[in-house]
Amino acid sequence: MARRSLAGDATAGAASRVRFAPTSNNLLVSSWDSGLRLYDADVGTLRVNAESEAALLDCCFEDESSAFACGSDGSVRRYDFHSGSQDTVGHHEDVLACIEFSLMTGQVMTGSLDKKLMLWDLKTRNVSPSGTIILDSDVASLSICGMYILAAVARNVYFYDMRNLTTPVNEKDCPLEYPIRCLHASPEWNAYVSGSVDGAVALKYLDRGTDRDLGYAFRCHPKSRNGRSNLVPVNCIAVHPCKKTFVTGDDEGCTIAWDAHSKKKLTEVISSFS
Repeated sequence: MARRSLAGDATAGAASRVRFAPTSNNLLVSSWDSGLRLYDADVGTLRVNAESEAALLDCCFEDESSAFACGSDGSVRRYDFHSGSQDTVGHHEDVLACIEFSLMTGQVMTGSLDKKLMLWDLKTRNVSPSGTIILDSDVASLSICGMYILAAVARNVYFYDMRNLTTPVNEKDCPLEYPIRCLHASPEWNAYVSGSVDGAVALKYLDRGTDRDLGYAFRCHPKSRNGRSNLVPVNCIAVHPCKKTFVTGDDEGCTIAWDAHSKKKLTEVISSFS
């Protein structure tokens, strides 16, 4: 397969998140250089370049014409690609680490280093959150599965029903020895996959019937140096909605596709950095 580069205004800083659009082949990229960029992945051209005042640590689509991003200044911003405008949805008291949007409820949800999970109802246009959950540690990652929010906090994964945020529906102690760095839930699998700071991943099922299988955990990103194992954090995970495969990416530019049944490596790509 031929390699294609994204032309135009390349990011001056490291990309913090990459997401494909809901229905098109547009690609959304947030970056530490404070830019949010929209690319046409079919032809590799830059369509939108929106600048902000803070480093952007995560982003997500609202629909094909708008998106959200969160930054190091604790702000949640909405970007309109057609008009070129941006407005502030809300604020956290510390750096924002992750953001998701639920099409089912019309809510934006964010996790922060202020140990809070917040929700904003876009229908009300109110900068005050419609819901706030105070946790006992930083929120490292969020994922949506139907009406449920999954939040990775230290080594735990908390489940919240967006219709009732009073208490978590469930709390699973993920079988990882170190804190979770990233999380991706799959309604199709009825499961989630999480990655830790020591290069391990875990697959856990969401309901008790399936959970008798308990899922599994294995170390997938160790690197060997001078005869010793060097553990590399798993920074991101993507789950295929149809095939039983998932992809992990680490701190050193290594991307691996895995067979979820056999835990066997399907393919590996290592990026070279200049």
